[in-house]
Amino acid sequence: MIHKEKLDRINILARKAKSEGLSLKEQKEQKELRNEYLKNVRKSFKNQLKSVKVVDEEGTDVTPAKLKKEKENDSLH
Repeated sequence: MIHKEKLDRINILARKAKSEGLSLKEQKEQKELRNEYLKNVRKSFKNQLKSVKVVDEEGTDVTPAKLKKEKENDSLH
């Protein structure tokens, strides 16, 4: 999870970019912070997907094979 201070900094840079523009150093910082944020979002989403079980109307597990394989790989580590 990304720290609140970093989220605040992302928002500050976004507002500044809209109002007055960013220096090259700030642009680089913004890009790095956004990449870190997106990496965390993707990781969180993948973990959430791994906990999903798809069941049809008859109660049969129809979870896609790829997702089942990911779950198995996680349980081995």
